[in-house]
Amino acid sequence: MKSRSPAAGELLGLQPNGSPIAGPRRHVLDLDDFTTSEIRNVLESAKGMSEVLGRDIKKVPALRGRVIVTLFYEASTRTRISFEEAGKVLSADVINMSSSGSSTEKGESLLNTGLTIQAMGVDVIVIRHPHSGAPYLLARCLDRVGIINAGDGIHAHPTQALLDLYTVNEKFGTLEGLKLVIVGDVMHSRVARSNIWGFARMGARVVLCGPSTLLPLDMLQGREKLGHDHPLASVEVDTDLDRAIEGADIVMALRLQSERQNAGFLPSLREYIRRWQVNDARLGRARDGALVMHPGPMNEGIEISSSIAHGDRAVIEQQVTNGVAVRMALLYHLSGVQPSAPELGDTVKDHSDGR
Repeated sequence: MKSRSPAAGELLGLQPNGSPIAGPRRHVLDLDDFTTSEIRNVLESAKGMSEVLGRDIKKVPALRGRVIVTLFYEASTRTRISFEEAGKVLSADVINMSSSGSSTEKGESLLNTGLTIQAMGVDVIVIRHPHSGAPYLLARCLDRVGIINAGDGIHAHPTQALLDLYTVNEKFGTLEGLKLVIVGDVMHSRVARSNIWGFARMGARVVLCGPSTLLPLDMLQGREKLGHDHPLASVEVDTDLDRAIEGADIVMALRLQSERQNAGFLPSLREYIRRWQVNDARLGRARDGALVMHPGPMNEGIEISSSIAHGDRAVIEQQVTNGVAVRMALLYHLSGVQPSAPELGDTVKDHSDGR
């Protein structure tokens, strides 16, 4: 009998109607195809991984024998190192690869690079690429490798959004009903786009704020036709930060993505600082105990004041710490081995004593 070639949706882990296929997820490309139960599953698994990271011996054999390649076509500190640490704590073999020094410099295409890596028996490719859609290309064309999107152009950064969700959930014990204000260069921010999907899907109230020239109005147009149960239907837009931040539970400041902008989006940095910087005066309008987040790297004194960036309300360092646990959880789930967190803890005890 002639074998049937899988449809593109199947390769992306989707059913024909666009909903996720039941069972282990093959790829993590963005959060728009994650169900609320899948997100909760990742967050719950990350709790077990966080417990592992708190031990004196940070090592479990869960992914022993698995090979992970981090394929980065853009510079990165936090994401790359956290994925490498996540893989090594789980006992996987992690190979770091960048476009510099690889066959890319000789003109090799992304697809051929992916096919070459797959032919070497790699299990997971973690890719960051300056062009939106690059991880989807690999997911569609590689049939034996899991793909994790570590940031593609201005499109998506799902693992950052998941660690943000985890950080907020750890602080508040819930995500539903919280007010999240994302302020800054939303248009060019892949972090913002994934966070919009993630927080809205989990029942948070999402408000986007910034100069009108830096808000993704195209993405938000026609929301009234989506239906009241669609995550994006509830997203709000406000260009006045003093008004938007009123009663906020979480304020997420974004860096101005100058490397992805053309000229003409802002009159001046001075004007941006005056109207949209997250500072002490503005944060006073938020709720008591409101969290301040930033995906990094920060431009202190521009999108966020130094006093806020290093103040008591900031959870920016916790975001970085939680990034390792969340990425451990994702690598663990993509491996197809998915015991519960208590079983993971038992595994840790069995293999850590005396080592």
